[in-house]
Order: sequence, then structure tokens, then C-alpha cells
Amino acid sequence: MKCISVYTKDFERFSDIYDKVLNTKLSQDEETVVEGVTISESGDVPEHYVDRMRSKLDVVVMKEKERDITILQHGDLFEILLPDREPTTVV
Repeated sequence: MKCISVYTKDFERFSDIYDKVLNTKLSQDEETVVEGVTISESGDVPEHYVDRMRSKLDVVVMKEKERDITILQHGDLFEILLPDREPTTVV
């Protein structure tokens, strides 16, 4: 899963920029600012990462089912976990 880190603890602020963050193209380890909030492409995380984080008391786990996106909130950080997309092959 690809991870995008959003450095804010303000859920309302996060919600306001969520779609812009998803539409921002970043290279791995690249950082930028969206409406005053720093975001970064944090690379790939293993599948078990969500399970490990879910067991922590200070982590909120949210799921956007339509796009299969998982969002973790902890401390001053939101992590948007995007599923790996298989490349489509035209036959």
C-alpha cells in the first residue's frame, strides 16, 4: 500500500484538503504543502501495518470503502493508505 502522510492534527482541516491531497502527484519521499499543510509521499507500507496500528489505543482507523482507502489518525498525523493498483493490460 502507498502511504501519504498529512501533518495536521485538525480533522476538519484534513477533511477540507483530503481530495486535493489525493490528486497531488508526488514522487516517493517528496514533500509539498497543500493549503498550508505539509504532505509527503511516504512510500509503501506492508499489509500488516494497519493491523499493528489498529491495536494501538491512540490510533483512529477510518475506511473509505468505495475507493478502498484506509486512513489512520494518530498524534499530529494522518496517514492515507492507498491500495496498490495492478496495471491494466490491453489484450
